[in-house]
Amino acid sequence: MYGMYYSWWDPTYFLVIIGAVICLIASARVKSTFNKYAAYRSMSGMTGAQAAQRILQANGITDVRIEHISGKLTDHFDPQAKVIRLSDEVYGVASIAAVGVAAHEAGHAVQYATDYAPIRIRAAIIPATRIGSNLSWPLLIAGLIFNWSVLVWAGILLFGLVTVFQLATLPVEFNASRRALAAIESRNLLTDDELRGARSVLRAAAMTYVAALLVSFAQLLRLIILYGNRRRD
Repeated sequence: MYGMYYSWWDPTYFLVIIGAVICLIASARVKSTFNKYAAYRSMSGMTGAQAAQRILQANGITDVRIEHISGKLTDHFDPQAKVIRLSDEVYGVASIAAVGVAAHEAGHAVQYATDYAPIRIRAAIIPATRIGSNLSWPLLIAGLIFNWSVLVWAGILLFGLVTVFQLATLPVEFNASRRALAAIESRNLLTDDELRGARSVLRAAAMTYVAALLVSFAQLLRLIILYGNRRRD
């Protein structure tokens, strides 16, 4: 009976399909929303790099650089190098979307500068998450081949670290967006109407992290169901 769970009609594939659909919807949503507001130039004429710099200065942060990075939506804050890297459509572009995204990345820099607890927790579990991601499947496969349940459950638990990381990421990302919007409003980087556009961009981006968590949970649940059925059979 266990064999049917590896046949083409494996019912747990529905979890994979649902996860893929969620990711596609979230990705399409963030791209379409970004493109929409990337077409609107900000009234202030302030670029993404300038907006990020303004937020850093307002928070007394002088040791974080702002650099250009190629690509689209490749923006991120590197806490080890202390660099905010902004993409082609953000760094030197004066659009509503650019200001919103740049402010979000500056929000991450502020989180580290203020020792925001959730981001420290997330940073602390990154090494364990990488180990879990690399070792989970080899342990699972070895456990199934040698019929050793300890290895299988060890693989499942290590895979679960990815889900834990995704869960820890949510408050960090939501908080960075809240900081970004508050900074944009208090520093008059965008008008009230423009701020609503920036909020839409950041809300769409946040949903990609929610989608990542749901996909990770679905994959973890699938592994548990598959191995649970194997043990019963």
